[in-house]
Amino acid sequence: MTDLTGARWRKSTRSGGNGGNCVEIADNLPGIVGIRDTKDPGGPTLTFDPSDWTVFVTALTSGTLHR
Repeated sequence: MTDLTGARWRKSTRSGGNGGNCVEIADNLPGIVGIRDTKDPGGPTLTFDPSDWTVFVTALTSGTLHR
């Protein structure tokens, strides 16, 4: 299990403002990017290597990866 102590969570800029499908991202820890559901901050998290996260976000924003 990855230690996310010290993670500074921020709401994704792509999350809606109506309390619906929102995610939070923590990208302040060395070597890891954490993702969690805003509605369940104590729940499970996904973790990514920063370079893998960059590839994912680039593919998503360029339209290569469809939502």
